[in-house]
Amino acid sequence: MTETVTGHSGSTKRSAAGFRGRKNAPAGLTIERIFTTEGVHPYDEVTWERRDVVQQNWKTGETVFEQRGVEFPDFWSVNASTIVTTKYFRGAVGHDNREWSLKQLLDRVVKTYRKAGEEHGYFATAADAEVFEHEITWMLLHQYFSFNSPVWFNVGTSSPQQVSACFILAVDDSMDSILNWYKEEGLIFKGGSGAGLNLSRIRSSKELLQSSGGTASGPVSFMRGADASAGTIKSGGATRRAAKMVVLDVDHPDIEEFVETKMREEDKIRVLRDAGYDMDLGGRDITSVQYQNANNSVRVTDEFMRAVEEKTEFGLRARIDNSIIETVDARELFDKISHAAWACADPGIQYDDTINDWHTTPETGRITASNPCSEYMHLDNSSCNLASLNLMKFLRDDDLFDSEKFVKAVELIITAMDISICFADFPTEAIGDTTRAYRQLGIGYANLGALLMATGHAYDSDGGRALAGAITSLMTGTSYKRSAELAGIVGPYDGFERNKDAHTRVMRKHAAANDAIRTIHEIDKDVQKHATAAWEGVLKIGAKNGWRNAQASVLAPTGTIGFMMDCDTTGIEPDFSLVKFKKLVGGGSMQIVNQTVPRALRLHGYTEETIEAIVEYISEHGHVVDAPGLKPEHYEIFDTAMGERAIKPMGHVRMMAAAQPFLSGAISKTVNLPETATVEEIADVYFQGWKLGLKALAVYRDNCKVGQPLSDSKAKKATASTEAAAEKVVEKVIEYRPTRKRLPKSRPSRTTSFSVGGAEGYMTAGSYPDDGLGEVFLKMGKQGSTLAGVMDAFSIAISIALQHGVPLETYVQKFTNLKFEPAGLTDDPDVRMAQSIMDYIFRRLALDYLPFEDRAALGIYSADERSRQLDTGSYEPAPVEVSEAESLKAVEPVAEKPAAVEDASVDAAAAKPVSSEVRTTAEMFELITGTSVDAPLCFTCGTKMRPSGSCYVCEGCGSTSGCS
Repeated sequence: MTETVTGHSGSTKRSAAGFRGRKNAPAGLTIERIFTTEGVHPYDEVTWERRDVVQQNWKTGETVFEQRGVEFPDFWSVNASTIVTTKYFRGAVGHDNREWSLKQLLDRVVKTYRKAGEEHGYFATAADAEVFEHEITWMLLHQYFSFNSPVWFNVGTSSPQQVSACFILAVDDSMDSILNWYKEEGLIFKGGSGAGLNLSRIRSSKELLQSSGGTASGPVSFMRGADASAGTIKSGGATRRAAKMVVLDVDHPDIEEFVETKMREEDKIRVLRDAGYDMDLGGRDITSVQYQNANNSVRVTDEFMRAVEEKTEFGLRARIDNSIIETVDARELFDKISHAAWACADPGIQYDDTINDWHTTPETGRITASNPCSEYMHLDNSSCNLASLNLMKFLRDDDLFDSEKFVKAVELIITAMDISICFADFPTEAIGDTTRAYRQLGIGYANLGALLMATGHAYDSDGGRALAGAITSLMTGTSYKRSAELAGIVGPYDGFERNKDAHTRVMRKHAAANDAIRTIHEIDKDVQKHATAAWEGVLKIGAKNGWRNAQASVLAPTGTIGFMMDCDTTGIEPDFSLVKFKKLVGGGSMQIVNQTVPRALRLHGYTEETIEAIVEYISEHGHVVDAPGLKPEHYEIFDTAMGERAIKPMGHVRMMAAAQPFLSGAISKTVNLPETATVEEIADVYFQGWKLGLKALAVYRDNCKVGQPLSDSKAKKATASTEAAAEKVVEKVIEYRPTRKRLPKSRPSRTTSFSVGGAEGYMTAGSYPDDGLGEVFLKMGKQGSTLAGVMDAFSIAISIALQHGVPLETYVQKFTNLKFEPAGLTDDPDVRMAQSIMDYIFRRLALDYLPFEDRAALGIYSADERSRQLDTGSYEPAPVEVSEAESLKAVEPVAEKPAAVEDASVDAAAAKPVSSEVRTTAEMFELITGTSVDAPLCFTCGTKMRPSGSCYVCEGCGSTSGCS
């Protein structure tokens, strides 16, 4: 008899006691020690230290979070400890019940898992339960893996024990169902998770209502209400923004309206941003634009893709009787999808037939949708709890992958994840019933990009793909093998018998794909050997016991938890850049080169002296091209997602194709394309994704959120200027040497005191009596001798350049948006926020010395001008009436300019010409991440976010726009 227990939500939960009571049922798992030592608690093996965590509101400078004396291991980075403290510690800050140590967080979660495992018969003895607790604790403590965020939010607290990050809902063609969709989504967002659904059951705007005979409004109209709800509710209360996915089948009559929905709204965002409205993520004005809180995807079929390939027509079908009510040119519709993705990165693509060909439970129902990040795909009204491994932790000192430890880690994690379903609460009864009946899990990994670089593999290489495929195969094979073992102890999932043949068929497909891996190096050969053994176990044990879980693995974006594990790269993504910014304990940050770079160089036989020179070059330039001593054939090892030598789009697609056959679900992955990418290139990416057997695909064209296709007039202007330049051929080249225009001994000047992020300073700007700015001197409050010297040298360099004719506009363009500490709120009403002192200085100089037209071109306006724009719709000042007497006033003559004579006080030895490749930190950051408006600003700390999977992630505080 199966006993039941009641959870927080009042929903029922089946325990394994009934299965354990069967004759010949195994006695439970025997857990062996792999990472821990008997008699020594994991906490006693590490050195702990106290830290202070303080966060400020990036708009006001107000301290919004402060917790001092938190306890973490000394090897955890400041970033990791900050993210865990602010995101995962429970209890009100300043109260006795507030968590203050990582020990408390880990104990709260792991002890809950152990207790549930014992209650539901997972362990043979109490000693095995204790070993399980210690092993899981050790791996979490040493950042070998992490559960998904909802586990840290909820488990062991008085709140409902929601452990799943991924939810799929369902909506039918009725008002009751649509309103229920709004409600269910809101409950999921409140619990700290995201949800997706397919709207294709809702009648199109081209069909009639049966009740009244009127025309239906269509699914796009109902998306508005859901979008507004998602924008209002932050996921996990104040934890992060809601995440949602909306899917529509390609044969839905409203598909074209759906495809163009976000593209039209992005056009509005551009207009409003140019008009001075706050349109960043979390900005006060973004709420006036619709459809910004969801990822949109089109569900395409093989039939449609073949029609695209053959350039034939495709039928759009009515929702009621499935009849064709309209035919469209398949290629034209596919081009519209590609153009919308080119313009605003939406919609993504989901390949319906491929998804359902790998479906383990088709007798229960088809897979119609995914979670927001598109890695979890299974039944409607279901959920999946995630966990991700840190692959770099399994790289041995001999540069081989530790397959044995990896297998043991996966076995423990899968056991823990399955246990969590026993005690978990769910937002709706339908989701709870489906999840307990099918027990979907989503184990995955992070740091693949770092692992490939550290082992000397280029991301876009056969060797890199072979290793990625072998590791993914080993992970999923081990997961299903443990699932089969658990089925022998606590029973298979409830829906197994109904889907036995289909599940077994999919297991055989995975095993066959593993056999087809073409290994290249010793490291991937060894991993594939262990994967083969795992799949043999899957088929053998599964044939006897069945399987405990209908799904086992996905590849999630691992945004927040990736930072918790101190990962260099997230999910399956390559490294974003070779240069990172590391937070320091005392505040501020420093620029560092990835530690995987020297390890890869040593692996390829470079000397320490050469490695040091290469690392120094990367630190200065941000890439490896022309690095001293580096062989060109090794450049590809250090290719990154953005910037110089960015990985080609198809390199991303091929990597996804290498991992996809070994996953139960799909891959949350962004295919990065340069700003110059064409619509045709995006169409090819989507088409090749279908050909290579992917389940889902999302693209991101650099600057696509603000980019526009080059208009004919701009194209003609560019072409004309090029032709004109070509015609200007001269026989004699005359070298131009600028002469210095000296300031008079007595000149007008202006001294401005300022404060940026709490750092105070003074700027004195001297100008020519007749012709603008000529010198700048800076002094910071409480500066030491080194900083004083640097500021003086900087001031002299800028002043000499101004006196030699370098336009102030050039400096404003280069130094605005330069990001470093201190940054934040200023005391200047015209420049309320500054990303650094230099950002403030040159914005202030632009306001004081540049004409309105030049400032407007740079997007720099005074407070009065911004206020005027809100009142009148224009930044331009009103015309000023000038009296006739004033207009006739004579201008005092200016003394004849003296000959240019070099000032000995600022003479310097002639410097060597500087390569055009040498860039400032700001320029490197810009090259890596795009321009300042390319990605949204983090709504928590104000740092510019970057793409991660199908979402955005903040490297400053760990916030994500997704559900990982």
